[in-house]
Parts: sequence; C-alpha cells; structure tokens
Amino acid sequence: MSANKHRFEFNAATDMADVDAALLLALWGAESLHGESNVRIDAQYFLDEGRRLCIIDTSNSAGRDFSRLFHGYLCRELGKDAFTVSRVENADPAPQFAASV
Repeated sequence: MSANKHRFEFNAATDMADVDAALLLALWGAESLHGESNVRIDAQYFLDEGRRLCIIDTSNSAGRDFSRLFHGYLCRELGKDAFTVSRVENADPAPQFAASV
C-alpha cells in the first residue's frame, strides 16, 4: 500500500508561528514550480496547532514538492530535532483537508 500523506509532528518547544511561516514559504515555492492555480487545487494540508501536527496531501506532484519544500525549510530554520515526519498510509484515517493556499 502506498502512502499519500506526510505527517509532521512538532515538539513542545517549537513555536507554531514558525511552522506557519514555513508553510507559507513552501506554498510560495510550490507556486513557482507548479503555478498558483495548480497549488491552490493540489497542495492541500491540514494544520492542527493544538495537537502540534501538520498533514500534507502528497498524492500529486504539487503536494509532493510542497511537502519537500516544507521539510527543507523546517530543517533549516527550526532544526531536525524540532519535528518528526512520517508517511500516512492510504488506509489510515485522515482529516478533512480544509486548508490550502
């Protein structure tokens, strides 16, 4: 079974405002690669600041690039110890994606 989502979980010391900033930068980067319309349609994510997690739909190329950019910004700005990332399998329950550009 292939994974189609990436789940980012943030430790208690991570400032979620920094996570929001990294999301925005990653969206802008994905727009540069795929165009604004494609990113608005395909780069969907779910951010739950209270639970300190973000799930990104990676079932298409815009979403995969968005997730890669997000990961890169997090590593550079917050450090690799600020979060964990894992794949979410298709069969796993997933939140309703309510957020996009």
